[in-house]
Amino acid sequence: MEYVQERIATLHDYDGVSPAAPVDRASVIVPLTARDYGSVATERVFRTLASLSPERVIVPLRADPAAVHDVREWLAEFDLPLTLLWCTAPELGALLANHDLNGETGKGRDVWLALGLAAESDYVVVHDADATTYDETTVPRLLFPLSREYSFSKAYYARIENQQLYGRLFRLFVRPLLLALQEQRKQGAELLSYLSAFRYTLSGEFAMTGSLAKKLRIPRGWGLEIGTLGDAYTHAGFDGTAQVDLGRHQHEHRPVEGDGGLGNMAHEVGETFYTVLEEHGITPDYDTLSSQYQRCARALIEQYEADAAFNDFTFNKERELNQVSLYAEAITPPTKDTRLPAWEEVSLSPETVLARSQEGLTGKQTQPQR
Repeated sequence: MEYVQERIATLHDYDGVSPAAPVDRASVIVPLTARDYGSVATERVFRTLASLSPERVIVPLRADPAAVHDVREWLAEFDLPLTLLWCTAPELGALLANHDLNGETGKGRDVWLALGLAAESDYVVVHDADATTYDETTVPRLLFPLSREYSFSKAYYARIENQQLYGRLFRLFVRPLLLALQEQRKQGAELLSYLSAFRYTLSGEFAMTGSLAKKLRIPRGWGLEIGTLGDAYTHAGFDGTAQVDLGRHQHEHRPVEGDGGLGNMAHEVGETFYTVLEEHGITPDYDTLSSQYQRCARALIEQYEADAAFNDFTFNKERELNQVSLYAEAITPPTKDTRLPAWEEVSLSPETVLARSQEGLTGKQTQPQR
């Protein structure tokens, strides 16, 4: 246990804290896919939320039509002010196409669709539905900094389970990549310092004021967390940002390779990462960055191995090195900017988005399309 501060305010959990926070003035976004429906972890999340009485819970759902009815019926069982937003409803897709906003689906797109509605609240919380360690302190901890002088907060935690270190994409890709980029940038860059101040850059749990939520450009896929931090740096900065301790965190693990695996995720995260860097005037030397990244990653792996041994954890050094080789393939110049525009910059209204989603759920037109 320690009390070290970073360049952003770092709030520690010293003894199972549950701080007073404006939960009743917050919208909570919980993105959901059909595979989350009915799981023990997801059940726990919604039952816990019901005990907190937030102002609103918005569930952006990405699912095939065959699954939507069952998910909707299941969500209705929870005593929550819950709004279901079917993100893949054909009617909604047609509306987005009319505004040149349809494109690829993904977690980031789902969160963006919900963010327009959530920004009507004073505060907005975003977190996943698959955390098995989720409890009644998660939302208050994320919100607490916002009741003070901060406009953006993000979770950090230890990804430890079964006597092993997890958090592989952060530990083995993003963290060493940040170190390598700082080596290249001899005079330093404030953006890199900002990103490096977060103890868990890829945590999916964050909160913000409603006014900040309207300003964020959100990547469509797995670049969500990095893209969010890029705009948080612009609009909140060091002084307006805090990170909060959620202790240990456990959720569903992904395979390294294959569709939806960490290798593919690294490419999406990297694409957004490099886009954000170049937007802020940092153009990496991609020809040398891969080798620098791998050297930094190997040095970190030595440290992780010592940490694991200290705690008598299982540690497979060869497997970690193999992952680094795979992630190195994601170090290439960005080819496209997948970020959706800030809600304050679009002519589309969040209420119309919800109406088109409801048409998909009920089959009835609720208002003229615009």
